[in-house]
Amino acid sequence: MTAAPDSQRPDAVGRAIVLTLLTIGVFGIQDAVGKILVQTYSPFQVTMMRYWGFTLFALFMVMRQAPLSQALSSKAVGWQVLRGVLLMADIWLFAIALRTVPLGELQAIVIVYPLLVTLFAIPLLGEKVGVFRFVAVAVGFLGALVVVRPGGVPLSWGVGAGLASSALYALYIVITRKVSRIDSAATSLLYTALVGLILSGAVGIFAWEPMAWTDVLLVIVTMATTCAGHGVMVYALSMAPASTLQPFNYFSLPWAIFLSATIFGHFIDPISLVGAGIIVAAGLVVMARERKRKVAVVTAGPVPGRE
Repeated sequence: MTAAPDSQRPDAVGRAIVLTLLTIGVFGIQDAVGKILVQTYSPFQVTMMRYWGFTLFALFMVMRQAPLSQALSSKAVGWQVLRGVLLMADIWLFAIALRTVPLGELQAIVIVYPLLVTLFAIPLLGEKVGVFRFVAVAVGFLGALVVVRPGGVPLSWGVGAGLASSALYALYIVITRKVSRIDSAATSLLYTALVGLILSGAVGIFAWEPMAWTDVLLVIVTMATTCAGHGVMVYALSMAPASTLQPFNYFSLPWAIFLSATIFGHFIDPISLVGAGIIVAAGLVVMARERKRKVAVVTAGPVPGRE
């Protein structure tokens, strides 16, 4: 009898799930530390410094797979550069939102991105979405409206930045699926790192402020969590398909709510919690439907500071 591949062995899938939850835990800590930093320093400066760590991680991962010159050879340079721009704008907006929006509520807002992926995949990938999934997406957006209802999260630039961040991240994922058909994962990762490094540096250098040593240590923590989180994520994806692990990313919501309460003393209100639950339920329904129809779910690749 032929042995099953590692990605199909139940024990491997179990370990991959545990590692995925660990990754989400690490990224949640990164977001909490980032929220502390952006209260004092420009989000652009913090993002630039965090990208230094991510770029080192990306170069290490790429050089393990192929020479840099080979990885830079892309059949879709325009799309690759656009991916990098979208991701950079997404991270900037997320950091801006962290300044004013509580961590739990922000995670409830940005977690609508899987539903947006479903919509953006229609024109960009030519995917067909039936009435059932359209209804699930509409219900998910209804949950988002519950979170930002009058009396809930106050409508502000921070909330707008969070919603825009989610939309750009969804576009990034869809375009990543598109380029994955013609470029290697190493190429996509390298372009993500280099475009982000150039953009974050070009903007962040003008927002530079001297940092206290304690805050420098916090920046080092964000760099370390970026590298550790993505390293563990890559390892988890080597043991199980992305479509199997994707639903567990919703663990980021209760984890963010817990961190918001324990670190910042902010508790999400019960009605917003219901809205967040509606978003999660709708997202899980969409994922289940996609898996049933065998729609390919391609990993977006390591992302600095995003799950």
